[in-house]
Amino acid sequence: MSLPCHWLPGIDTVRHYQLAWLRHDIFAGLVLATMLVPVGIAYAAASGLPGIHGLYATIIPLLAYAIFGPSRIIVLGPDSALAAVILGVVAPLSGGDAARAVTLAALMALVSGAVLILAGIARLGFVTELLSKPIRYGYMNGIAVTVLISQLPKLFGFSIGDQGPLRDLWAIAGSIGDGKSNWVGFAIGLGTLIVILLLKDSKRLPGILVAVVGATLVVAALDLGNRYGVKVLGPLPQGLPALSIPWIAYNDLISVLAGGCAIALISFADTSVLSRTYAARLGDKVDPNQEMVGLGVANLATGFFQGFPISSSSSRTPVAEAAGARTQLTSVVGALAIALLLMVAPNLLQHLPNAALAAVVIAAAIGLIEVDDLPRIYRIQRWEFWLTMLCFVGVAVLGAIPGIGLAIAVAILEFLWDGWRPHSAVMGRPHGVEGYHDLKRYPDARLVPGLVLFRWDAPLFFANAEFFRERILDAIAKSPTPVRWLVVAAEPVTSVDVTACDTVAELDEALHARGIELCFAELKDPVKDKLKRFGLYAQLGEADFFPTIESAVSTYLKVNNVEWEDWEDRVEANA
Repeated sequence: MSLPCHWLPGIDTVRHYQLAWLRHDIFAGLVLATMLVPVGIAYAAASGLPGIHGLYATIIPLLAYAIFGPSRIIVLGPDSALAAVILGVVAPLSGGDAARAVTLAALMALVSGAVLILAGIARLGFVTELLSKPIRYGYMNGIAVTVLISQLPKLFGFSIGDQGPLRDLWAIAGSIGDGKSNWVGFAIGLGTLIVILLLKDSKRLPGILVAVVGATLVVAALDLGNRYGVKVLGPLPQGLPALSIPWIAYNDLISVLAGGCAIALISFADTSVLSRTYAARLGDKVDPNQEMVGLGVANLATGFFQGFPISSSSSRTPVAEAAGARTQLTSVVGALAIALLLMVAPNLLQHLPNAALAAVVIAAAIGLIEVDDLPRIYRIQRWEFWLTMLCFVGVAVLGAIPGIGLAIAVAILEFLWDGWRPHSAVMGRPHGVEGYHDLKRYPDARLVPGLVLFRWDAPLFFANAEFFRERILDAIAKSPTPVRWLVVAAEPVTSVDVTACDTVAELDEALHARGIELCFAELKDPVKDKLKRFGLYAQLGEADFFPTIESAVSTYLKVNNVEWEDWEDRVEANA
């Protein structure tokens, strides 16, 4: 049984491939490979893993996504945004054992891959939309600071234990004060960082490649490794990654599962944004569910071949685009070029200094920081600005995984709060303005005697049903005249559940006992259908449902013989 074609976008690309694209894809793939190698190694080191596994985690995902990924141009691989999460799991559990660290990271890739695939099949591609922009800014800024701090020891040429961002800063300061820094290595790393930042916007010169190659040549030519103790990458193992099934102790499973789920969320959030951006630019359609599956398969594949969790790259994808990439064949060519490097010339980068790798990661972490939009958020809505700060502090102080957990909890609370305590209004008829409007906005608006027009601006469900009842009773209590009818302006009500229906039924009985008729205006048909299934429509009666607020007011005036002249009636009479 074969997979449906829509789950294999790469096959469809092959079927419609144009020969004129071939030279562009090959050239772009070779250009891309020159950037993928140093970045892959750097992000592996930032994740607490041997550098070679960064290349494994580059080759396999590129090939997998080329088949299962819907985007024609997005580049996948190790990512700085994931490094802090991976390191947060790997460092405390591996105890410095490189093989154990690789196993833990590979299993995290399997977990994140499985979560993404299942979520994609279940069509849950919308879930990342639940994270508001301020919350995303907060946790990404926190991750950026965490990654930056984790790379400072490598930049200065010493190592410390991973105890959390704040304690790590204290330990770094102590190590520098104790004279443990290798200032030659620091100069190499700082120079690498400056070159990357200076050339980051250059379309002609690939800043990372220029900086890393320059640092490697300087260290090799001056023999800085032997003369001054500058730490270097060393020779890479020759050959391609072998199939390996990672196994860990049961005690470590909870941490790995939590880390894998956090990575699934972060990687898909980043990938979905990048995917939408390039789809709009290329005129393609966005399928977030297929994007989840493609990203999930790439993570699953790399987990079985000694890799670690990956995501899309907002820095490498523009390189592919600028080099002329037309399809995912660019990624395939890049992956094959790296594979050829490992088979033929694994010692080519043996003099690459660790400080330069740290500089690559630091530059990427700086690119993650978002501060330009924060003043605007503060100006528009201060409580969302403080949400950003809370998520930032949570990640920076607690660490990546607890901090992301805090961000998710805040997002859920933010979502529930908006529905739990929504806006409601008692409405009147302002002079010279069409329709009925909030009395707080129009305090001089006229009220129809004996009629309360009440608007509810949210779905009606278990969390806010009691608040709905309280607000209606409060509106009745504050009416300047005895109330005969209460009409709910229900156009904003998009859904209703059993708890809410039971509350409305009880409210209707209580109001009837007081001689008050409960009515609804502008209720959507799907919501009305639910009321029919729940039996509430029959209890209220068809006559208590009106297509518009105006028709409800008109009927009220006729049924109750209330004399009330609208300002529009006076205008028409005088015309």
